Amino acid sequence: MKHFKSLLFAAALFIGATTYMSAQSKIAHIDTQKLIEAMPDYIKAKAEIDKLKATYQAELQDQMKELNNKIKQYEAEAASQTDEENLRRKQEVATFDQSIAVYQQNQIQDIQKKNEAFMKPIIEDAKKAIQEVAKAQGYEYVLDSAVLLVSDGKDLMADVKAHLKI
Repeated sequence: MKHFKSLLFAAALFIGATTYMSAQSKIAHIDTQKLIEAMPDYIKAKAEIDKLKATYQAELQDQMKELNNKIKQYEAEAASQTDEENLRRKQEVATFDQSIAVYQQNQIQDIQKKNEAFMKPIIEDAKKAIQEVAKAQGYEYVLDSAVLLVSDGKDLMADVKAHLKI
C-alpha cells in the first residue's frame, strides 16, 4: 500500500510537471513601428505623403497670401467706397476665408485617406512576415515591444527584417 501511494504520488507529480511544461508558451517580441519604418515601401509611402503635404501647403500659402492682399487692398480703398461696396467686399473676404478653411479640411482628409491606403498593405506585409517567422521558430505569441515593460523574451526584429530582406 505504501508503495502504491508513492507510485500514485510520483504519477501525479509527473502529470503536473508535464502539464505545467506544456502550458508554458513560447513568447517573443518585436517593435512593429520600428519594423514598419525600416520597410522600403513605408519609406516610399512617407516620401509620397510628404510630397503631397508640401504641395498642399504651398497651395494653401498662395491662397492665404491672396486673401491677405485682398484684405489690404480693400482696407486701403474702404474710405473711397460706398457702404454697400464695403459690405459686399467684407462678405467676399469672409466667403473666401471660409473656402480656404474648407480647402484645408479637404486636404487633411485627402492626406489621411492616402496615408491609410499606403499603410494598409505595408502593415499587412509586416504582420504576415512576423507570423511566418514566429511560426517557423515555434513562437505562439509575439508581443509588440513598444508596449512591454519587461522584454526578456526573444526579439524577432533581426529575423523578420531578414525575412523581408531589409
